[in-house]
Amino acid sequence: MIHVPTAPWYHYVGDLAAWAVAFLGARWVYRHRRASVDGLARQTEPGYFISLAVGGALGAWLLGSLNTLRDARPVVSHSIAGALAGAIVAVELWKWARGVRGSTGGPFVIPLALGIIVGRWGCLFAGLGDQTYGVPRALPWGVDLGDGVSRHPVEIYESLAMALFLAVYWRALVRRRDWAVEHGFHAFVLFYAVQRFAWEFLKPYPPLIGPFNVFHFVMIGLSAYALLWIAGGRAAPLPA
Repeated sequence: MIHVPTAPWYHYVGDLAAWAVAFLGARWVYRHRRASVDGLARQTEPGYFISLAVGGALGAWLLGSLNTLRDARPVVSHSIAGALAGAIVAVELWKWARGVRGSTGGPFVIPLALGIIVGRWGCLFAGLGDQTYGVPRALPWGVDLGDGVSRHPVEIYESLAMALFLAVYWRALVRRRDWAVEHGFHAFVLFYAVQRFAWEFLKPYPPLIGPFNVFHFVMIGLSAYALLWIAGGRAAPLPA
């Protein structure tokens, strides 16, 4: 069992680090995939980014709290999965209202993936109060978050899974593989949803229906969204 030093304020350190690496990722995209950024600017306006921000914030707090308020120790919370789902809904509604048909998510893939990879470590070091910990299990790599109980380090699982995706995606994008150029964002959403769906079984969240909690159903929705875009063929991508 691995003893992890924890403190609630470590979460804020993780958040700052996540935003910092996301910014660096966005800077890389701007420098090396400038055409996609310019294409995004041509298809959108400030309302796009306002919708994205508002939808992300509402989704983060509504879905996060919908999950944790059902717990034995109810608290108001927020979630990156909820932020992703809320932002997607808000942006797709904005695009529908203004007749924008193509995918606009490509430039966000690298910053989002980097933010999740780093941010999950902040969740780990925040300890039990963060309510993102795993179920108890006696494992050589189990983590003790201050209560002497060995748990699945689900935060590390997710961080490593998204690091694997980013490595594959980055290589494919540099080599201009069709799937990365045309459906990079949808591939990101699908991979995130599938791996997160799996890790949810290792968390002590209250079930909603059967063994499935709130986020299982959110991940099913995100998977359906991504698969519908991919099944539709070319996403009329922004230049990459």
